[in-house]
Amino acid sequence: MPWGINSRMKQDQVADKTAVPEASWRRLGQSGLWALRYTWVCHPRLAAATLILTLLQSLFPALQLLAARELINALVAALAEPDGAWLLIWPWLLAGLVITLGLMGISSSQTYTNRRLFDELNIRLMNDLLGHAARLDLAYFEDSKFYDLMERARQNPAANFTGFINQITSSFSQAMQIISLMAILFWIEPLVLLIMVPLTFPYLLFQWGLARRHFHKEYHRVTRFRWLRYYMSKMTMRNSVAEIKLLDLAPHLLAQYNHLLQGFRDEDRRIYRQQWAGSAAFLLISIALFYGLVARIIERVLQGSLTVGDVTVFAALVLRLRSLLEGFVGTVSLALERTLYITNLQEFFAVQPRPRPIPSPPIHLPGHGAITVEALTFTYPGSSQPVIRDLSLHIEPGETVALVGENGAGKTTLVKLIAGLYTPDSGRICFDGVDIQSVSLHELHKHLSFVQQTFNQYEASAAENIAYGDWRRLLHDRDAIIQVAQQAGADGIIAAMPQQYDTLLGRLFGQHDLSGGQWQKLAIARAFARQAALLVLDEPTSNLDARAEYEIFSRFRELARGRTTILISHRFSTVSIADRIIVLESGQIVESGTHQELLAGNGPYANLYKFHRYQMEQGRASEIKPI
Repeated sequence: MPWGINSRMKQDQVADKTAVPEASWRRLGQSGLWALRYTWVCHPRLAAATLILTLLQSLFPALQLLAARELINALVAALAEPDGAWLLIWPWLLAGLVITLGLMGISSSQTYTNRRLFDELNIRLMNDLLGHAARLDLAYFEDSKFYDLMERARQNPAANFTGFINQITSSFSQAMQIISLMAILFWIEPLVLLIMVPLTFPYLLFQWGLARRHFHKEYHRVTRFRWLRYYMSKMTMRNSVAEIKLLDLAPHLLAQYNHLLQGFRDEDRRIYRQQWAGSAAFLLISIALFYGLVARIIERVLQGSLTVGDVTVFAALVLRLRSLLEGFVGTVSLALERTLYITNLQEFFAVQPRPRPIPSPPIHLPGHGAITVEALTFTYPGSSQPVIRDLSLHIEPGETVALVGENGAGKTTLVKLIAGLYTPDSGRICFDGVDIQSVSLHELHKHLSFVQQTFNQYEASAAENIAYGDWRRLLHDRDAIIQVAQQAGADGIIAAMPQQYDTLLGRLFGQHDLSGGQWQKLAIARAFARQAALLVLDEPTSNLDARAEYEIFSRFRELARGRTTILISHRFSTVSIADRIIVLESGQIVESGTHQELLAGNGPYANLYKFHRYQMEQGRASEIKPI
């Protein structure tokens, strides 16, 4: 087994097995009814058309066989009395033609409605899935178990939905056909009932067991499927291919990828064998019993109690019924399996964001930018140690505050809490005196602009990359976009692009890429594009060289004029421009003051500064003089 993957696979499988939902008949029924209601609400006309066409289709096979029986009997009578033969034959021949044409029309109409319904469900489901994901708290997206849950929900939801609807309607149609055919068969030979019931139900239970095993197998695989995509992305995405080549990691990653695929193949093979054995047993037993019934009917024809048409129709009915029973069992088991997949979707929709008691009428923030943090504590899900501990601070409107501390001190977590991206365990955060938990996130984010350490590189034009900072206002206002680019110092790099502001950036869809520092300049411009009262800059110049950083911060006070600014940086030339510097250790404030005050205090900040100067003297750090 490839190195490193064995323990991960075992952990993933154990974690998955503890989470398999109970496949009770009650739960399956509830999920099935939920799916039917969802489909009806999505498109009532198409859903009704599908149901009506299914009902009509279920009647035609029996009508075809009855018309065939009467046609054969008319033909036998015509042979005995040739005079007026066509008067006996042509009505049934015409009836068979009309029935066949009707069945063809219904089948083609059903195909059309099924495809239309799939398209409508696909649009509705994917919009609901993505919309629901957008409403969930950021903390969910930092939990690997949530990604498994989301992955199960994303496994072809529209195909599972329409598959369930099609299989429910098909099984209903098959059941109606079986009942109608059984009625004809019972009229010809009552013994048929003694064979159908004991043969069908064991096979149905067998197929249902297979469906459950197949679902559980797929349920357990979801984490390993994510590993597959991870290995594939590492070997094919441009941001990782260069290092993979330099380290010659491709053979190792490919071996792990193949090991996962081979494991899937071996698991599938066992299911295939079981399915083949059960189907073969049903096929042999059912054919033997049905041909025994045909022999009995032939004997009754020879005795004169049944007609030639009866034996012909009975033989056709028996073969048709055997095929219908096999199809019915398979369709029902597939419908039940689809229902299990629908429970995955329900589980995802059942995950809800933490409630925010929004008052009515909604509160609107004045947008001054005053921030007050009171006794704040926060712990990441799955962790036992708080990353923010009983922290309190106040930031005046228009004040520039820098957060300083070693990695893991809680700086980024604190600003994400202020931005409403996390919900604190205790304490509260007030924006302009209003608890942010009492306002909508939309209202809060209107007054907030954020440049994160891991900023997005949007596959869009240069103008759109800036306009996304306030897309409702800027997306169609080129002059305003140009003004923002000039203020943020990004106009120079845009002017050098092939189509300037219309240049499509990125390599996935465009032909022009930027350096990390150039992307970061666009991210900074995007942050300043929003006319927000609070500006949060989390390592805003980490990808910029000293000259570019100096250019940004030489105009920083002009850009941030009138805005409250929270700045996170490891560069002392950056934090020294702040009105106040707050030093964090283990999620608590240990110092606060100006750059000069903290140096004079000879505390943690001064120690960090001295260590940094020592690195500079040793040639291990590059810095520019404080602004």
